Amino acid sequence: MFEPTSRYYNLKTATLEVRIPEGRIRMIAYKRRRFIPGLEGHTSLVEHTILQGERLDNLTARYLGDPNQFWRVCDANLVLHPEELEEVGRTIVFALPQP
Repeated sequence: MFEPTSRYYNLKTATLEVRIPEGRIRMIAYKRRRFIPGLEGHTSLVEHTILQGERLDNLTARYLGDPNQFWRVCDANLVLHPEELEEVGRTIVFALPQP
């Protein structure tokens, strides 16, 4: 369902039974909720102070080699919303991916 590099890849799949209007039961598969992991065990790679016009995807490509791994930067900085990390003057941590 998800690529191995996705933040959702290792989440367990759950199912929900719902009764549709015709009276039949329909099974809906979904991924369990993902929580931001703790910082224990992560290794900081570099700290970067955000300058005017910088975007998280471009910085992630520079430091981690893949702009789609922005979520790893969010995890390393304990934020849910990537735009929080684009505030000018904020110093953010880029960490090595945890296994």
